[in-house]
Amino acid sequence: MVKQDRAIRTRQTILAAAAKVFEEHGYQAATISEILTTAGVTKGALYFHFPSKEHLAEGVLHEQDQLLPIPDRNCKIQQFVDTVMLHAHRLQTDAMVRAGVRLSLDQQALGIDRSGPFLRWSQISRELLEKAQAQGELLPHVDAVETADVMVGSFAGVQAMSQAVSDHQDLPQRVNALLRHVLPSVVMPSVLASVDLTGARGAAVDAELRAHHLAQQPTPPAQPAQPAPVS
Repeated sequence: MVKQDRAIRTRQTILAAAAKVFEEHGYQAATISEILTTAGVTKGALYFHFPSKEHLAEGVLHEQDQLLPIPDRNCKIQQFVDTVMLHAHRLQTDAMVRAGVRLSLDQQALGIDRSGPFLRWSQISRELLEKAQAQGELLPHVDAVETADVMVGSFAGVQAMSQAVSDHQDLPQRVNALLRHVLPSVVMPSVLASVDLTGARGAAVDAELRAHHLAQQPTPPAQPAQPAPVS
């Protein structure tokens, strides 16, 4: 068990180092040597978990799938907004997410499947929009599949512009503007009036998820009281 825990920690250390290097240099310029130096592990340890730079990149892309999901909301459009705003917040605060996004947009990242993140986000968006549609939250003309693809593509462009202009510092505001422009064309006005679109929504949802995660952790057993020393 101890050996397994150590292997898991080593793998996470390598992934964190790879994310840092990929984010800073892009896929093509990143080297195994620099990832090794950043991770502080042996070449054997790295190749045990990731046989190639391609596998490292795919590991970083996959790691985003392990993030805590948004809990179900009664209003599916609010859940959709929360998902978008949380991703924007994570782009500001999580190097693994930033690296994954850079890799997915990196046209020089030959040999890795860059379609995965786009297809996954389109699927997540489509499922939420279809649930919203079933609850009567969308306007009658809306095609959930088409709207999901438009939102994913638009978000990719908005975050790329934010990264270039402000290193993602203004991303919540830009995503807020995107949602305010798109949602009125697809969401029932009565539903949209009650949806929280504020720029701080992503940070609030992140705090909610962290608190929920902590609450689910098992409470460590109480330590028995130590007898008082005999004088």
